[in-house]
Amino acid sequence: MLTTNNMKVDVPGQVAKIISAFEKKDFEIYIVGGAIRDILMGKIVYDWDFTTNAVPEQILTLFENAYYDNKFGTVGIPNEIEGERPYEITTFRTEHGYSDSRRPDKVLWGKTLTDDLKRRDFTINAMALKIEQESKRVKEYKKKTAQALALSRTFTLIDLYDGQKDLENKLIRAVGNPVERFTEDSLRMMRAVRIATEIRFQIEEHTLFAIKELSDSIRKITAERVRDELLKIMKSPYAHEGVMLLQKTKLMEQIIPEFEKAFDIQQKSPRRHHVYDVGTHSLMSLKFAPTEDPVTKLAILIHDLGKVSTYKKLNSGIITFYNHEVVSTYIAKKLAKRIKLSKKQSEKLEKLVRWHQFSVNENQTDTAVRRFITNVGLENVSDMLALRTADRLGGGASETSWRLEDFKRKIKLVQKQPFKVTDLKINGVTVMKKLNLKPGPKVGEALKKLFDLVVAKEIKNNPDELIEALLKLK
Repeated sequence: MLTTNNMKVDVPGQVAKIISAFEKKDFEIYIVGGAIRDILMGKIVYDWDFTTNAVPEQILTLFENAYYDNKFGTVGIPNEIEGERPYEITTFRTEHGYSDSRRPDKVLWGKTLTDDLKRRDFTINAMALKIEQESKRVKEYKKKTAQALALSRTFTLIDLYDGQKDLENKLIRAVGNPVERFTEDSLRMMRAVRIATEIRFQIEEHTLFAIKELSDSIRKITAERVRDELLKIMKSPYAHEGVMLLQKTKLMEQIIPEFEKAFDIQQKSPRRHHVYDVGTHSLMSLKFAPTEDPVTKLAILIHDLGKVSTYKKLNSGIITFYNHEVVSTYIAKKLAKRIKLSKKQSEKLEKLVRWHQFSVNENQTDTAVRRFITNVGLENVSDMLALRTADRLGGGASETSWRLEDFKRKIKLVQKQPFKVTDLKINGVTVMKKLNLKPGPKVGEALKKLFDLVVAKEIKNNPDELIEALLKLK
């Protein structure tokens, strides 16, 4: 179905300039992709993409700072706002053959917009906006007030696959035959779940059935692409719904196979506060996660998976999971390797999972609190506390306790003390000058002794006291 309802759209000045550049050369140019979805849903648009009948070489002549470095016909134009995603312009194209279920064997330039839209993944992403032709008189008027009027243009919505209707019904539906779409690129299955999670849509039944049937083909997709979609799902405020959808589509079995077994492990027993099985607890913890950080939320999801193999029910009826955090860490390491998290992401995931069982009580010493911070990493303390909050809420407990709040207070106080030698208020240069030393191990030894004195609270970390103590080391 082709809809031609005109609509006023406010566009950034640079978007208006891009469109005008194509119009002046009589090229076709359309806004496509997620921008239209956001416009129709009344959301702020951050990503503007275009399609055109101009080939890359012609596009490059229209913009001084444009660049083109791929075989799929996409030209990039830097965004005027530093750090923002560039504008992408893609030539109409048709794709042929997907022997690896990841990328087309051959990409040819298409002749029409229809050629381009029919290859897209979902109906809500297969719409286009075409700028309305304006009379000469209106154009002349706009020349005089370009600053004021450049942001408001009239467009025609082109909708060949009832994308607008699916938006209204909150459905993710594949364009045409869903089996064909997912066979062309299996990552589209993850994208369906991710988009449904972000905007809280349902996946249309035939599309959902196709994902279930083809779920094992996600293994053909590079780990990096799967990882990126998974982390986007984790970043969503509705990540727990995304995980349930990954389960429903059987994609979770392929990505985190250890997760499914967690629903068979009960936790409710005497002396335990838990009211859910391990899997449900993990989902509920993710639901209440007080953070947007995707790695932290992934840690929240998997932090208790080690309970599957450490479950033990005593004769008294008490259930135990001794050392489950160690086993969970092993699972975290395997997952990080499987989806190719960066070194920094992997280390963070493993630390959060490994040390999530930290205890809090009113008698904890500064040394114990320092040990906690050292184990977790100073940069991960707030994320660990977020995990603890999610863990409590996901287990049916209150958000916090007076002991946890006291622990947080101690963490702040302890952080005022140095954590490493380089945190001292004097350095090696001062040591060499005051002790008349040359560069060498003795300088480091002197600094270490001063550090130990500060940690033991025998002296304060200020230059005067440090120098005074230093002179006594002679």
